[in-house]
Amino acid sequence: MSKIIYTHTDEAPALATYSFLPIIQAFAKAAGITVETRDISLAGRVISAFPENLTEEQQIGDALAELGEMTLAPEANIIKLPNISASIPQLQATIAELQAAGFGVPDYPTNPDTPDLENIRERYDRIKGSAVNPVLREGNSDRRAPRAVKEFAQKFPHSMGEWSSDSKTHVATMTGNDFRSNEQSVTITTPTTLRIQHTSTGGTTTILKEVEVNAGEIVDATFMSVRHLRSFLDQELADSKERGLLFSLHLKATMMKVSDPIIF
Repeated sequence: MSKIIYTHTDEAPALATYSFLPIIQAFAKAAGITVETRDISLAGRVISAFPENLTEEQQIGDALAELGEMTLAPEANIIKLPNISASIPQLQATIAELQAAGFGVPDYPTNPDTPDLENIRERYDRIKGSAVNPVLREGNSDRRAPRAVKEFAQKFPHSMGEWSSDSKTHVATMTGNDFRSNEQSVTITTPTTLRIQHTSTGGTTTILKEVEVNAGEIVDATFMSVRHLRSFLDQELADSKERGLLFSLHLKATMMKVSDPIIF
């Protein structure tokens, strides 16, 4: 019997799964297709990384590695839901929640100073960030389609239809005061300490982070103006309403695991 693998992930997709997955299973069953799930959530990846710390009942297999092997097969059929690009705070929160539930996973060692702690850190570092997408996309960073998908598209091409030049569809971006326009890079000439600090409306300055840098290192920094971002969004929403258009918002930053928790 044919089967579909449906990934169990985090947050909103997990909530949608409870209502959507039974529908998929019902339709697939009528066609003689089974639908199985694989846990590639952040919590699931943490649990699978430390089997020696858990009881036999708590242990689960490495579903991500299993799916990674499946993607190489032309007959693979995987429904991959969005998953979080786990930042260190998200990872630490997940670890704390698992520990509170009785799972003996170790703490995330911020500054490992022994071989054992370095091993734990290395295992966790393979979990955090965008760990899922490179595996299920065969490790590519430019998101080229797997060979099986490409061959299917070549065999069954999909026409985009006629595109009219008077279409109202368009892309609008900020013209200034965003990450792109404010970005600056400098080459450090002498060893020094850099600070990231926050100044409140009352004038109080709080040092958020200090970073030691050496001569010859390149430091890149940028920021986005909240005031100009809000003004831009208000303007585009008003324009979409006036033209009768569907407004779609896309946020993207290079370091998603750092920026996403802040932006969203």
